[in-house]
Amino acid sequence: MKKIMLIGLMAGLTVLAACKKDESSGRLQIRLTDAPVNYDAVWVEIERVDIHLVSDQNGGEWIELPTESGKYDLLELQNGIDTPLVDVSNLPAGKITQLRMILGSNNELDINGTLTPMKVPSGSQTGIKVVGKMELDPNQTLVVRLDFDAGASVVDQGSGEYHLKPVIKVLE
Repeated sequence: MKKIMLIGLMAGLTVLAACKKDESSGRLQIRLTDAPVNYDAVWVEIERVDIHLVSDQNGGEWIELPTESGKYDLLELQNGIDTPLVDVSNLPAGKITQLRMILGSNNELDINGTLTPMKVPSGSQTGIKVVGKMELDPNQTLVVRLDFDAGASVVDQGSGEYHLKPVIKVLE
């Protein structure tokens, strides 16, 4: 009987030890949203999101995050609706000073059922940088909501050509 109790106690302690949280890491979620505009759709292709993280272990480094890459209609993300782009655990705790969103080349504007390509100057090379001061605390989840302002981001170049010059802000 003592042997069974000892085995049970050891198993319980093993499970308890496995549940111990890493006191120096946190969870980060990045979500995308938008404000209303006068287009039928504004399709943006997001390939990845990186963060610049300053922690106790480093003086600042860029980290490529596992991203829900794809083509997003910004107009579906209005009135409090958002969509997850990143949900990653075990990031080192620290200050996130910048986010960098790398866009693909398949960005389109839908006006009255007609899809028109939008050019993105430097969006696929250097990415779109969003500067902020966000603190990722140990054992906490930081939810960052990015408001991608479609109305301010779409620029009519005349003669039917459009550019996408993203205007993105971090919502508290």
